[in-house]
Formats: sequence, structure tokens, C-alpha cells
Amino acid sequence: MSNRIQIGTCGFNGSQSAYAQRFNCLEVQQTFYQPPQLTTLERWRNQMPDHFEFVIKAWQLITHSAKSPTYKRLTKPLTPQEQAAAGFFQPTPIVDEAWQTTLACARALKAKTILFQCPASFTQTPEHIAHMVGFFSQIERTGLILGWEPRGAWDQEVVRDLCEDLQLWHVVDPFTSQTMTPEQCYFRLHGRQGWRYKYDTAELADLVELLPNDQAGYVFFNNIHMTQDALVFKELITNHPK
Repeated sequence: MSNRIQIGTCGFNGSQSAYAQRFNCLEVQQTFYQPPQLTTLERWRNQMPDHFEFVIKAWQLITHSAKSPTYKRLTKPLTPQEQAAAGFFQPTPIVDEAWQTTLACARALKAKTILFQCPASFTQTPEHIAHMVGFFSQIERTGLILGWEPRGAWDQEVVRDLCEDLQLWHVVDPFTSQTMTPEQCYFRLHGRQGWRYKYDTAELADLVELLPNDQAGYVFFNNIHMTQDALVFKELITNHPK
């Protein structure tokens, strides 16, 4: 099996030094809720080995409407006008500013991959699609890998066409959805029956078979047993005969 698949968890689970001894990649969650100071991110980068890779989640002001309960994590409340203009890739100053902040976070961490996770309320409507196309067609993205995790009822053909046209990696939980970019693998494991779910070895062995051969990609665990599951999965890949 290709060693180009990066394995890790969604957020640190314990100390950074202990994490770096186990994994070479992390999906940063703080940049989604409330981006830390750039000096904080630069310190994280400097504290990790040179080969360690950070992947970040784009700030929720880009992807989620102000109705999302996650907005409670913002340190500065939005005005009613800002609330109406935030999220869903709208062509507004607040969305653009959120992208500039996200981009600055990526540079501070030397991250090459950014995840845009959308809520189920970001549905397949002409307006949403138009906003998404406009956003990804205009942003500065040189050298970046951009992943898109849609949720809710999206037609897979529409997802595939959007990913192809906008050069996006289709991010999925492979136990619930099929990726439309199989050679550009970004899997997020949320737990088959919720966050408290623990994957058994047979399930993780099935997951190995879903990975592309000789292609770079990511597998991040986002369940309560994420560290243990990621370690087992890492060992399975290491010992896989492919």
C-alpha cells in the first residue's frame, strides 16, 4: 500500500509532542470555529517536525450560515447585516475576509490542503451552486489542494461535475458516501453510529481496500476512539501487501 496516504485525527487528542510521535498529519479544527492568532499557529508549526503536515478547515463564515449553532464559538458577535452576509460562499465582504483569514492560517501552518465542510442546510439549489462556483473560481488557490465535504441530499453526478470543474477533492465518510474523486482521496471517519462509535479491525481492513494505489491522500478519524482507531488503521496500511 502506498505510504503517501496521510493518517491522523481531527484535532489533537493529547499533547502535540505525543501526537507527533504517532502521526505525521493533523486536521486542525480551531480554524473552523474561531481562527487562532497567527503567532499561535506559527508556534504550532515550529513545535512539530519539519515533515509534519497540517490540514486546516476553512472558517465557518465561508461555509455555514449564521443560524449554525457553531457560531456561538465566535469571539466577536456579528451584526445583523454581517449575519445575513455570512456563509454559503456568498459573494460578500465578510466571506472574502474569512477566506483571507483562512489563507493566512494555512500559510502560518505551511498547510497545502484546506477542507471546506458544508452543513446539510447548504442544499443543492441553483443559488448555492452559483455562489460556490463564483467563490472557487475567484479565490487565490495557487499550490493548494481544496477539499469539499457536502452534506445532505446532493446528486452524486452534480458533485462530480462541480469537483471536476472547480478542481476540488470530494471529501466523504466512505462508510456512508462514495467519493466522486476516487483518485483524490480525503476520508473523514465520523463513526458509523455516531461519535462514540469504535471501528473494528475488519471495518478498518475494508477501509484499506477503498484507498487508491500510489496516490496521495488523507484519512482522518473524528470519533471518540479516533487515536486508537487511527493507530490500528496505520498499522494495517503498513502491513498491507499492495
